[in-house]
Formats: sequence, C-alpha cells, structure tokens
Amino acid sequence: HKRLELSLLSEPDPKSGAATDYAISACSPSGENGGKDTHFFKIARLFVILQQLERHIMNWIILILAGMCEVGFTFCLGRSKGMDGLQWWLWIGGFVVFYMLSMVLLVRATRTIPIGTAYPVWTGIGAVGSVLVGILFFDEPATFWRLFFITTLIASIVGLKMVAN
Repeated sequence: HKRLELSLLSEPDPKSGAATDYAISACSPSGENGGKDTHFFKIARLFVILQQLERHIMNWIILILAGMCEVGFTFCLGRSKGMDGLQWWLWIGGFVVFYMLSMVLLVRATRTIPIGTAYPVWTGIGAVGSVLVGILFFDEPATFWRLFFITTLIASIVGLKMVAN
C-alpha cells in the first residue's frame, strides 16, 4: 500500500507578506519514491492549489463585504445627522459596529490579498457605495460628472483586481 502525505505549512510570501501553503510528499511504505508515485504527488499538489484558490477567492468575498460595511457605517453616520437623544445613539452605535466589522474583515482579507491592492479596493467600494447611498437616500445630486468619476473609480477597482497576483 502506498501512502500519501500532505503537509501544509504556512510561510509568509517574501513579496507580499501573505501566507503561502506548500509542502507535499508522496511515498511508498518503504519511503522510496522511485518515480512510481508521481500521480500521488500530482493529486496532492492539485489539492493544495484548490485550497489556495478557495482561500484567495474567499478573501476577495470578505474584502467586498468589508467595503459594504464601510458603506454601512457612512449610511449610519448620514442618518445620525439631525438626530438627538436615543435615535442619535442608535445610529452612532450602528456606525461603530459597521466600522469595527469593516476593519476586521479588511484585516482578514489581507491574508492573501496584498495590502496595496486590498486597501484601494476597500476604499473604492466604500467611496462608490457612499456616493450611491447619498444619491439614493440623502437626496444628493446625481450629476453627469459625479457619475462619470464614479464609473472611472469602478474601472480602477476592477483594474486593480485584474493585475493583483
């Protein structure tokens, strides 16, 4: 019987500082490989690649949620304007919760996404979302130039995503 050993080690990537998983070995009971176990190695490597891909995709989803939480805290901040008493405290409480959640999710996303990509994407989602919330909920103007520059910001975010390793 042959045995497949798969050990995952978390080491920081020297380029981005993100964790990298690796280390696979396939061996026979005697410990000799002799070229016969290469299919085991390929299967193990495939599992590691799939795990890394899943983690990376999950961190992009987490980053998008972090950006949406940023929109949430700006919405709460906008709603607190003109409020007093308990209503003001509730909106500010929502602001604090969304702010903290946004920060925690941003930190979590940067495990595999470089900070130079994650931070601009996070702030871009927040900026675009905040402008849209302002237009939809706070009667802010939706001028051509405002929408034009929001579109260029979205294009920049997509571009950063496309060039991210």
